[in-house]
Amino acid sequence: MKKFTSQEIKKFVSNPLFSEEVVLNKDSSWPKISIVTPSYNQSKFLERTILSVLNQNYPNLEYVIIDGGSTDGSVEIIKKYEKYFAYWISKKDKGQSDAINKGFQKSTGKILAWINSDDIYLPEALFKAAEAFKKNPEANFVFGNTYLIDECDWVIAEVRFTRFNFFTLIYEGGNLHQTGVFWTREIYNKAGGINPKYQYCMDFDFFCRIGKIGNSVRIRNFIAGFRQHKDSKGSTIPQVGLIEHKEIMKRYLPENISEFYLKHRRRLCQIRRFFLYMIQGDVDYIAKGIIKRLFKRKSFKK
Repeated sequence: MKKFTSQEIKKFVSNPLFSEEVVLNKDSSWPKISIVTPSYNQSKFLERTILSVLNQNYPNLEYVIIDGGSTDGSVEIIKKYEKYFAYWISKKDKGQSDAINKGFQKSTGKILAWINSDDIYLPEALFKAAEAFKKNPEANFVFGNTYLIDECDWVIAEVRFTRFNFFTLIYEGGNLHQTGVFWTREIYNKAGGINPKYQYCMDFDFFCRIGKIGNSVRIRNFIAGFRQHKDSKGSTIPQVGLIEHKEIMKRYLPENISEFYLKHRRRLCQIRRFFLYMIQGDVDYIAKGIIKRLFKRKSFKK
């Protein structure tokens, strides 16, 4: 399993490393991958997000940016790289979900994904996704491991996954991480796209819908970085996320489910993940998780 240091990540998103010829001249021998970036007043991170996509040096990339009318210098950053975009616009919209849907409507790729304007892809992420689909033609979506990174691109923590399980997604809510998931246009259309109703859990809602009807493949590599910072939605509107998550989760649960049954199913999912981590050789990851929980408990008791 390939890992990246904080220094390697920082270098990858700090300067243009891509070949203009490769990015501009599409090679149809590779499946076209359409990446959408919804953006609004994230100039602090936007260029690093853009470079993480272009620096993939993927030979059949279609990159779309939908900016919601930023006033913080984001448009100037977008214009700096506009020759490499299939489409971009800066105009007031109805929020992140609306922007993502508009982006995919402008795209034509067979493989789709979105990367938020404060997150990043890691080296060769697009190649790994394309190869996973090529080796597994029955797959509708593929996903890989993710790093949690800070404002300066330093790694805070790892988020590793086991093979996808729909019930784990429902009962635990952490079976996929949006930054490291790619899916086919076919299942995107079949699932009905992104629900504009949600401003926080649009990814969880979408993954529930494709997870129920699709086939998946796990990429055993780190392919993306999810940025944690004081202006992210996780820091500013976490209460909205809790409400939306509960509403979506309830849609897939048995009627009149008891709290005991819910905890029981969640525990079974946790046990299942524990053994899968052991089988796939992530003993170090399990050990770190146990130690972290023990320290949290001790801190709470104090």
